[in-house]
Amino acid sequence: MSPLLESIKEPNQIHSFSDEELLQLAEEMREKIIDSVSQTGGHFSSNLGTVELTVALHKVFDSPNDKIIWDVGHQAYPHKLLTGRSEQFKSLRQTDGLCGFLTPYESAHDIFGAGHAGTACSAAVGVSIANHVQKKDNKVIAIVGDGGMTAGMAFEALNHAGHLKNDLIVILNDNRWSISKNVGAMSEYLNRIITGQFYNRTKTDLEKIMGGLPGGESFLKMMHSAEEHVKGMIVPGTLFEELGFRYFGPVDGHDLLQMVDTLESVKKLKGPILLHAVTVKGKGYAPAEADAMKWHGPTPFDKVEGKIHKKPGKKSYTEIFVETLIEEAGKDDKLCAVTAAMASGTGLSKFAEAYPERFFDVAIAEQHAVTMGAGMAKGGLKPVVAIYSTFLQRGFDQVLHDAAIQNLPVIFAVDRAGLVGADGATHQGMFDMSYLRLIPNVTVLVPSNEAELNGMLKTAFNHNGPIAVRFPRTGITDEFPNYLKTEPIPIGESVTVREGQGGVALLAIGTMVAPSLEAAEALSEKGIDATVVNMRSLKPLDREVLARLAENHHDIITVEEHTIAGGFGSAVQEAWDQDDLPPVRWKRLGIKDHFVEHGSRDDMLHRLGLDSEGIARTVEAFVTHSHGAASGVYRQ
Repeated sequence: MSPLLESIKEPNQIHSFSDEELLQLAEEMREKIIDSVSQTGGHFSSNLGTVELTVALHKVFDSPNDKIIWDVGHQAYPHKLLTGRSEQFKSLRQTDGLCGFLTPYESAHDIFGAGHAGTACSAAVGVSIANHVQKKDNKVIAIVGDGGMTAGMAFEALNHAGHLKNDLIVILNDNRWSISKNVGAMSEYLNRIITGQFYNRTKTDLEKIMGGLPGGESFLKMMHSAEEHVKGMIVPGTLFEELGFRYFGPVDGHDLLQMVDTLESVKKLKGPILLHAVTVKGKGYAPAEADAMKWHGPTPFDKVEGKIHKKPGKKSYTEIFVETLIEEAGKDDKLCAVTAAMASGTGLSKFAEAYPERFFDVAIAEQHAVTMGAGMAKGGLKPVVAIYSTFLQRGFDQVLHDAAIQNLPVIFAVDRAGLVGADGATHQGMFDMSYLRLIPNVTVLVPSNEAELNGMLKTAFNHNGPIAVRFPRTGITDEFPNYLKTEPIPIGESVTVREGQGGVALLAIGTMVAPSLEAAEALSEKGIDATVVNMRSLKPLDREVLARLAENHHDIITVEEHTIAGGFGSAVQEAWDQDDLPPVRWKRLGIKDHFVEHGSRDDMLHRLGLDSEGIARTVEAFVTHSHGAASGVYRQ
């Protein structure tokens, strides 16, 4: 048969496909994902697990008229392939290429943007309400998977949907994983549905009875072929039924033709429906099936050998964080670690091996993680809550209400702070300095190298109040081989890394210290002799160094890998005004009022003017052209 995938421009083209063509299409899609991701890197094993499910969805439903809403966009590569993006697929997660998640800006078939987990049910309930109010009869389907059902928000939506009784189909793509292995009672409940003791006992008894009867072998063969249906009849999804859903399943999410038949059946039903599909993360690629965590989001790899290309590189800041935590936990038995389904991403899987009794993975429940950490602190422990910057946004109220108001000593390890590259707008850590520094009692430290990270963590582990240490996804500087021996770093104390005489000062924080210093050296060749200060502490700021700079500097430039609105530069300018320091000319360098899309971090920094070349260019233009401006004028 001739290839099918490349001919598909719209998903409704497969409505007329025969069973054989659907099966061939699924094979082509799986091969396309393996081939493309082996070259670009990206989310891998989750997408291999949704190939047949996606083909069945687009065979039965009419997208975008029917609203197919995905939870966690990293399980929707097959959806991209069937919705006119197959030819562009090789550009996945590359600068100016396809987004690795779902975005309505890319396709009308991406009904609702999806980067974070737990959103699909709520969005689908909202669309179902819109249908009901406007008397529309198109279908609304939410696909929740890769651990998304462990998010509290998903159950808030299910509870509401069961009350409303609107038409809604929720498909639980149960692969027993988020990124790390799923944890918690919900995961155990779903596992019991599939492997429940009652089912197993009944199956065993039936085999014993029927095996000795005439025609028994034929019956057993028929029973085994219908095994998933038998399970569904014997062990119903009681929890979902109690929430007001009609439960169907579990069904084999890789049996494409059965999935088509099942979806055709539930499509005709009214009210809220939950279809439980069991899939295998990494399906069809043996290395990914054997180690789903390793192959969740690999870098480019040899698809034949099944080996991820290892670039000789530096340690990451995440590795330094975990090394420090493990070493200090050996000295202090009150230190504990908390994460939200990101044991591998935050590096805490190593801590879990060293101190399993002090490691807690709460699943995709960042709000719970923060408040639980506050409770642990109230009980006398020292909880280190390790969450990516983009995911800590979900716990903002808990940081404020549960940790900060009570001034509890919760340590927040804010990983992936700053630009994260290929993951794009939904994952950029460019807002945390703004949303953390506005909360009273919260201290925020920002290292510029591995030694500072080690020292700041030691400071945080013994701080009497909520404290955040934010660090980037990038590799370390490799300039501090003895970083583990760094002394605790005093809070609110900066370091002047270059003393200039030209009245120009660059105040940089975190990742922007090194390029600011490089820019200053380049500027010195053009007659601009700039001071460079590594501020290190966002909150509190070093007010003494600000007062010293005010004595002999007239141009102050702040530099941050963060949104300008409410960020580091804003904090410096506010402190300057509060202390009634002399008027100066201001320039804040950072990310302006827009989201940053996907691409390599270096490309993004260059486009934003936040590499050394861009910083030097902007400072030169500002200093050269602003001397005629009135004192105190802010120029951005």
